[in-house]
Amino acid sequence: MIELIVSQGRVADREPRMIEGAARIARALEDRYGLTARFIGEPAPPADDDWTVSLPQAGETLNGLREAVTESIGNGSRTVMISNTCSASLATLPVVAREHPDAVVLYIDGHGDFNTPETTGTGYLGGMVLAGACGLWDSGHGSGLRPAQAVLVGARDIDEAEGELIARHGVRVIPPAQTTAENILAAVGDRPVWVHIDWDVLEPGHVPADYTVPDGLLPTQIRAIFEAIPPAQLRGVELAEFNAPLDDELSERAVETILGMVAPAFENAVAFENVPAAKAG
Repeated sequence: MIELIVSQGRVADREPRMIEGAARIARALEDRYGLTARFIGEPAPPADDDWTVSLPQAGETLNGLREAVTESIGNGSRTVMISNTCSASLATLPVVAREHPDAVVLYIDGHGDFNTPETTGTGYLGGMVLAGACGLWDSGHGSGLRPAQAVLVGARDIDEAEGELIARHGVRVIPPAQTTAENILAAVGDRPVWVHIDWDVLEPGHVPADYTVPDGLLPTQIRAIFEAIPPAQLRGVELAEFNAPLDDELSERAVETILGMVAPAFENAVAFENVPAAKAG
């Protein structure tokens, strides 16, 4: 069973169409797969503020997301969270670490998101997500993810001090040119897998996202990742940072691109549920 959770409260959004982007993807997934999404949080305007302001503002939404993901994992579902920003994962990755202590987190992002309050040059909460989940700073929403469990996939825009932290704590990095099904399978082995995607990991022009950088992944590479992960190992998926265009046609085209990339995560879930129990393990 797939449970669809959607973040609709501001979680450090700096652009006005991120919340709408999450809602559009959720509605498309509902229509295509007959799902009913659970919406968390109330929309609020974007702001170019520091993490010390945006983090407490997002408290209610983050608490709601943590409870929803905890419940979903407890139900034995494949959890799919659609979020406006990567910052929402401050609430969810600690839950993954607690409930799936041996899981590999494929953090598919153009950036490392491994800054701390001491290293951040922008003060943006989204750039500190993975470091917070790994306990390098206290977000107030938990930690527990071991850096060795995290694999940065497609990361290429990493600050110098951030890169030093990544190397010091043993976070593996698979750059875009090395993002192949074979390397992904080698990274996850036979362990449970949780996939987090920020659409800025893509080569610009495929899906509108905030903070895009060149030389990214192609949609075919994202789909290949989902095709490669054995269905029994995929525990959850997080999709973040779709900056929905005002032009409906462009927005619909981008949503179709997204659904095409992630389709195996939905289709193999249905196929796996139909396998007799004796063979499913």
